[in-house]
Amino acid sequence: MQAGPPRQRSQAGDPEPGGGGARRTKRLLAVLTGVLLGLGAFTFDYAEGFSYLSREPEACVNCHIMRPQYDSWLKSSHHAVAACVDCHLPQDFIGKYLAKAENGWHHSVGFTLQNFHEPIAIKPKNARILEENCLRCHGELTHELMIGTSGREGDLQCTHCHQTVGHGDRAGLGGWRD
Repeated sequence: MQAGPPRQRSQAGDPEPGGGGARRTKRLLAVLTGVLLGLGAFTFDYAEGFSYLSREPEACVNCHIMRPQYDSWLKSSHHAVAACVDCHLPQDFIGKYLAKAENGWHHSVGFTLQNFHEPIAIKPKNARILEENCLRCHGELTHELMIGTSGREGDLQCTHCHQTVGHGDRAGLGGWRD
């Protein structure tokens, strides 16, 4: 059996010239992917990410800035009948997890970059969700009051008169009393 001409090797030791660049690129991409996945897993674990999939109010306190809202909820009239998700998230399965994902994204960016509003304030979209949930539970009591309102900003809203129901009394400058 006669052997063919010897194969030429590239500087990287690849059997074919020019093949080393593609292999190095694949290795680099694999390492970068591993690093990103590792950082993501570490961050998710550090931030107690799985707790956000639950309905437990303690998940809201993973972030220290929510402690006053949690503490005041413990003292509120709704403490015995409603958790955070009952008031602050849509009740349908898909809507709830979309809102959790959207809020989680905004919260993680805000807290990572430290560019969030203080004191923390509800955004208009979340205020609409809150209003819908007030009416879902208390609609029979409020039906006559809500006739003619559209739910738009400026219309009569439950929190106009009942601002302290979910979280207790506010203290000056948007802070919370202990």
